[in-house]
Amino acid sequence: MDSQTLTTETAACYHCGEQCNGDSIHVGGKPFCCEGCKMVYQVLEDNDLENYYCLEDQPGISLNGDRSTKRFDYLDDESVLEELVDFRNEKTTSVTLHIPGIHCTSCVWLLEKLYKLDEGIAKSSVNFLKRELSLVFDHQQTSLRKIAELLYSIGYEPELRLDRIEKKQQTSPGRRLWLKMGVAGFAFGNIMLFSFPDYLAGTSTDLDGNFAFFFGFLNIALGLPVLFYSSQDYLKSAWAAIRQGGINLDVPISIGILALFSRSVYEILTGIGTGYMDSFTGLVFFLLIGRMIQKKTYERLAFDRDYRSYLPLSVTILDENGAESTTSINKILEGSRMLIRNQELIPADATLLSEQCFVDYSFITGESEPVKIEEGDTIFAGGRIVGKSGLMTATKEVSNSYLTKLWNDAAFDSAPNKLNISSLADRISPHFTLSVLTIAMVAGFMWYPVGTEQSINVFTAVLIIACPCALALSTPFTLGSALNIFSRNGLYIKGIEVIESLSKVTDIVFDKTGTLTKAHQADVSFEGGELTEHDYRIVKSVCKQSVHPLSQKIVGYLERIPLKAVDQFEELINKGIKAMVDGRQLVMGSAKFVQQETGLSLSTRHQSSQAASQVHIAIDGEWKGWFKVRSSYRQGIPELLRNLKERFTTYLISGDNEQQKKELQTYFSSDSLLFNQKPQEKLDFIKNLQNKDKSILMIGDGLNDAGALQQSNFGIALTDDVSSFTPACDAILDGNAIASMDQFISFAQKSIHIILWSFGLSLIYNIVGLSFAVTGQLSPLVAAILMPLSSISIMVFTSVTTHITAKRMGLATWK
Repeated sequence: MDSQTLTTETAACYHCGEQCNGDSIHVGGKPFCCEGCKMVYQVLEDNDLENYYCLEDQPGISLNGDRSTKRFDYLDDESVLEELVDFRNEKTTSVTLHIPGIHCTSCVWLLEKLYKLDEGIAKSSVNFLKRELSLVFDHQQTSLRKIAELLYSIGYEPELRLDRIEKKQQTSPGRRLWLKMGVAGFAFGNIMLFSFPDYLAGTSTDLDGNFAFFFGFLNIALGLPVLFYSSQDYLKSAWAAIRQGGINLDVPISIGILALFSRSVYEILTGIGTGYMDSFTGLVFFLLIGRMIQKKTYERLAFDRDYRSYLPLSVTILDENGAESTTSINKILEGSRMLIRNQELIPADATLLSEQCFVDYSFITGESEPVKIEEGDTIFAGGRIVGKSGLMTATKEVSNSYLTKLWNDAAFDSAPNKLNISSLADRISPHFTLSVLTIAMVAGFMWYPVGTEQSINVFTAVLIIACPCALALSTPFTLGSALNIFSRNGLYIKGIEVIESLSKVTDIVFDKTGTLTKAHQADVSFEGGELTEHDYRIVKSVCKQSVHPLSQKIVGYLERIPLKAVDQFEELINKGIKAMVDGRQLVMGSAKFVQQETGLSLSTRHQSSQAASQVHIAIDGEWKGWFKVRSSYRQGIPELLRNLKERFTTYLISGDNEQQKKELQTYFSSDSLLFNQKPQEKLDFIKNLQNKDKSILMIGDGLNDAGALQQSNFGIALTDDVSSFTPACDAILDGNAIASMDQFISFAQKSIHIILWSFGLSLIYNIVGLSFAVTGQLSPLVAAILMPLSSISIMVFTSVTTHITAKRMGLATWK
């Protein structure tokens, strides 16, 4: 191993790519930003895994910060293991872990070679889209805790949260649907093969009687599992609707399915024909394809979350002797002493035992400035410790804390205000069903004088050919295509059933911080004077120690400036900082604070700005100027707000202060700007609009928006990482795609129009089919052609039309 050297040159870390400011570490001529990144490189080098760095440039994750692995001690708890593992016997354990840090081919390559880092691991495989790592290991040689520590040490910390440990293993609904579709497809293909002679001959009389009966018997045998297994969802739904005195689209579909199957069985058993088993199984197969598209969502995203999704699985607690240990937060009781470190969430309401600490409540309230908490004060669950660790005593269990109350509102129960896209077809279903039954009965009576058998044939033929299969496929295939187009353009919608809600919005409500603006970025500039290179180093070194968001944004602005050692540091929350660096005194903060501490008069030296924050700088009693920090709006926001204001009523509701109110009045009317709003006030605001018969689109980003997002008719959680945790919502929006929101709404409206057009096309097919049925001319050949043709044509029409419409609107379609 090459010796380690230090250098003050600025370079990109060989492991993670971050800038190595100040004294960087060099090993073998390669720069590293911290000891953590250097350690990972050495581990990989020692185990002949250096090819990790050949697949991508700087593929690793920054490892700055505390690398203590005591947090995983709880994984030795047998009760926790029982909930986490997928399989376990005397020697082998199988487990699936969620790894958010998976981001490139190098990550996959390394994680699938974990066996080289731990001999107890027999196999590891990665599902890139789900960010999941599946492991099989010998628990006699290693343990889940050791594997978690290994992953943590190389920068791939597993995400183990409360909702995951409480989630019971269930059979996947998608798996069941695949099985049903597989059964129907298998039967469809084989029955078509058995019926091929009939397609050529046109009648069953051309086949030898024994062969005809044999093939007919096979068709019935193949049709039975399709009826009782593959089509059970439609039959159950129809029966439930009838029992409740209603008619949905599944009622006429079920009538068609039963009529098609029963008539086929009757014809085969009586020997008068070969039936329509091919059309029956084909109908169910195509319907299930549509349902699969309707059920399909993005596996790597999560749209439904509660408070458990945001809490870590474990917390550090102290016993009576002060010894630290970790435990599952389910086991936190009233009186438990918790040690919460920097950037960790507080899982339960507590009383502070330390002298003081700073808590960032932006996760809940949206207010960006941290709150100073003194010894004996109450700290609410959901806050995040900033800076020095805090020792506290839990006053409530996790399930009874403030954080959970955000989900106690009725908005999180069933969301009755959500529209269902199937309502388009369901509204037609009662009229369609009654019309079909009327036509069938009238046609049957008209043919009765000719003969009872012919009357029954015509009656069942009408029910068969009028089965609204094309009608049922219109919605899932149109909106399935729309869903894919939305995703290619950065809007990931929960499912097709909520797209109608997006198309019907009348009012749009925006959050501000993190939604219109970038939460962790700002436009920073220095005005009013000049700073030398040495002054900048002093300012950055001091800001690096601060917990205030403005200080962190100044650090980002000065990212290439090297650091210096800070001799003295004192931060007065929401006021400013006093510090000593290299024997020089620095005072920075608000104008009022700098004046009080230095005796300088700044009133004539600057103009205050409501649209920007100012951080004044005084060094050795001399005022140097101020940093102007403005919120950085996302690209395209001004144009988007102007366009939406012309079509909708728009509001801005924020938990932050009114500093930018004047600037925002350009895009919102003064009475539609609300600041300093708590989560409950946001939710109540949405309810009040809905009470005025408004359909609300809400766009937010934080936990403080969760109630409002869930209550709104269509809630969008905006994020810069679509795989990260987001509040409960109907859609997740990539932060770079928010400028296209106007196009998204228009495209949703166009998609509903395409469904209506496909309904018209389906109606034409039904009219053609009925003309054959009522005149007694429905032969097996006609039924075999018309029914699949109508389904396939609807699938092609909706998919092609949807993509053409999207392309005309400037949205990305096929790649």
